[in-house]
Amino acid sequence: MNLIDTHAHLDLLEEDAGEALGRAEAAGIRGVIAVGIDLESSRKAIEFANSFPQVRAVIGVHPHDASKVDDAALRRLEQLAGDPRVVGIGETGLDFYRNRSPREDQEQSFRAQIELAARLKLPLVVHDREAHSHTLRILRDYQPFKHGLVLHCFSGDLPMALSCIEMGAHISVAGPVTFQNARVLQQLVKELPLDRMLIETDCPFLSPHPFRGKPNSPERLVLIAEKVAELKGIPLQDLQLPNPFHP
Repeated sequence: MNLIDTHAHLDLLEEDAGEALGRAEAAGIRGVIAVGIDLESSRKAIEFANSFPQVRAVIGVHPHDASKVDDAALRRLEQLAGDPRVVGIGETGLDFYRNRSPREDQEQSFRAQIELAARLKLPLVVHDREAHSHTLRILRDYQPFKHGLVLHCFSGDLPMALSCIEMGAHISVAGPVTFQNARVLQQLVKELPLDRMLIETDCPFLSPHPFRGKPNSPERLVLIAEKVAELKGIPLQDLQLPNPFHP
């Protein structure tokens, strides 16, 4: 298999990350993207990327911490992005479900990180929860995304997915695609083009069936891949997905 876990929070694992990555490699996972949610976890993502050859880093500030994104934080992000193991900016975006930062701050942070990704010619990784129309509105202001755009753990509908694909996006699905009640997401997977689809664990969150509710880890990407292959009606070994991140 040629599988990449395109979104993992290795710093939040309760176990040793090296052991988890070893199991993932044994399971056929050839790459893992370690994703930051603030400056400290972004720094740790880079550490993982420099410690393990199969790991690359995406760095950014999650919308929960958008209020902390000032000029100094953006300068620090840009400094961190100078590491050659950094392959993207994120996860950034909007979260109108938790609303842990004011919506105005979320939008300002989102726009600033979109502009940083464009300036650095790096893919952008987007978090969108209960903010679909607002996310689309902001993304349209910056299209097309010539250097890559990833809608992480996608929860929108097919028209939104197709609109984002027109902007240059890849649509990423995680463990919920394996849930019995995820019929909308499963139908979406059936209709999306494979060359615009990604899979991720979002570990340690969103463990796939039959581990729902338990801590997730990168080797469980195989369960997500199996479900996607089943929905596409192809053998698992024929599931070839793109890699929008730089080598």
